[in-house]
Amino acid sequence: MPSPTPHQRPDWQTYFMDIAQLVASRSTCLRRHVGAVIVKDNRILSTGYNGAPTGIRHCLERGCLRDDLNIPSGQRHELCRGLHAEQNAIIQAAYHGVSIESGEIYCTNQPCIICAKMIINAGLKKIIIGNSYPDDLAAEMISEAGLKVVVFSPGKA
Repeated sequence: MPSPTPHQRPDWQTYFMDIAQLVASRSTCLRRHVGAVIVKDNRILSTGYNGAPTGIRHCLERGCLRDDLNIPSGQRHELCRGLHAEQNAIIQAAYHGVSIESGEIYCTNQPCIICAKMIINAGLKKIIIGNSYPDDLAAEMISEAGLKVVVFSPGKA
């Protein structure tokens, strides 16, 4: 009788990035589905996806303000009904009284400048990014703040 194939457990980065991808599937944004997971000591503290605030009609229901105004991706973030995944993850931690200081954030996309500033001031120390995003100022500020940045590559944790 052949031996059973050993179960292949994912490494921690793959595990948390897979969860961030699943969280992104809850997004109500018409342009981009983004997920974020905040972790400390390999424990999930908070998650977030991009979409309208609680109790506000989602873009899926009312349409995209940014499309209506012809706003290109990566510009004029304030002209949007939604919150970003990173913002929602930080807000959820605060709402529930969970300290995220010295934690890591797994993001399906590189954070924008607004999210980068929030991540810096929230005391997070590491960002694991799944995909790029066109925001050079965010990358510059993240570097200047001394945050460790890892571009996720499956199986290379």
